Amino acid sequence: MRAFRAGLRWKLSGAIAAVSALVALLLSLIVHNAARVTMISNSRDVQDERLRSAERIYELNERLALGAQLNDPELPEPLRLAVEEGERATYVSDNGDDAPDVWAATELPGGGVLSLHSRFTDRYSVLADLDRTLVVGAGTVVVGSTALGVLVGGQLSRRLRKAATAAGRVAAGDAEVRVRDAIGGRGQDEADDLARAIDAMADALQARLDAERRVTADIAHELRTPVTGLVTAAELLPPGRPSELVRDRAQVLRTLVEDILEVARLDGAAERAELQEIALGEFVGRRVRALDPQAVVEVLGDAVVTTDPRRLERILGNLLANAGRHGAPPIEVTVDGRRVRVRDHGPGFPAELLVEGPSRFRTGSTDRAGQGHGLGLTIAVGQARVLGARLTFRNAEPGAAATLHLPANAPVGGG
Repeated sequence: MRAFRAGLRWKLSGAIAAVSALVALLLSLIVHNAARVTMISNSRDVQDERLRSAERIYELNERLALGAQLNDPELPEPLRLAVEEGERATYVSDNGDDAPDVWAATELPGGGVLSLHSRFTDRYSVLADLDRTLVVGAGTVVVGSTALGVLVGGQLSRRLRKAATAAGRVAAGDAEVRVRDAIGGRGQDEADDLARAIDAMADALQARLDAERRVTADIAHELRTPVTGLVTAAELLPPGRPSELVRDRAQVLRTLVEDILEVARLDGAAERAELQEIALGEFVGRRVRALDPQAVVEVLGDAVVTTDPRRLERILGNLLANAGRHGAPPIEVTVDGRRVRVRDHGPGFPAELLVEGPSRFRTGSTDRAGQGHGLGLTIAVGQARVLGARLTFRNAEPGAAATLHLPANAPVGGG
């Protein structure tokens, strides 16, 4: 089961809900206690006024009125002690109910203690209504603040997710993407600061990559003329084993320079495909027989595709060369609709290539040390991109398989 990942929206909403609930609880307790203290104070005052009235009536006709009692045996001890010291006093005893017992007592001039004992239940029923109102209000505040947190957190979360998506596209090589445009709005917040920082970093990295590509292309271009002269001069050497070695190495150097120039052109994204309609099965069979007569071609399903034949032949040639150099026979080429698969029966692709894709000047495992420059598959991937196609790599049992997926429609703009 996939673990739940709490996003920024829910973390922010949860924090706001928790703070709102805590504040509402504290305010409710403060209001409840303040109201209770006020009611108790008012009850004391009312009970004291009633005691004064009962005392005047008793002094006039010695009649107990208003529920007064003389020398009540249930008089609380603290109140009794206060009266014995000559004080008129009130006392509140909390019996656990909502309405406490309110006592008032005073000493009569002729001796004896006159007291009143009442419970102001009607007054304290208001406190219960107040508590219900506080609960409803606190719940409303928590729900409202949580909804506000979801709204604000959702907006911020959406902006950050858009920024993450745009940054992923930048990391994938889309130099036209700008994070600030992707997140929308021009709010001066942390998401906008993050977008500006990512855009600045992307611009700096793109400038460095462009500079490196220009340097690579310039170096290869400057080497092209002397290398061509070197190849021509090598052809003039007298026959012999030393001359063959010189011609072979000069040709390798010339191929390397041409490959570097091609990689630089593909990296510049200026290449455009010259599109034609071809029968894919017939085209692949004819080109494979010319490139590698030992390869086995099988057409499972033919299709007519619109593509650049020259670039498609270049991809096939590089895949066959890679299979012949690093794999083992038999080499099988399979055409199935718009898919072309080249498979060998060697040790397979290295793990780094399967994870990261082809990388220039990296030939993979130690089994391939000293063989090639790692540019063949890089060029194949670049040419596939120009064709609007997709080139995938995987290991078979045994061997390695590279599959070219040609698009159903011609590439937009011819590249």
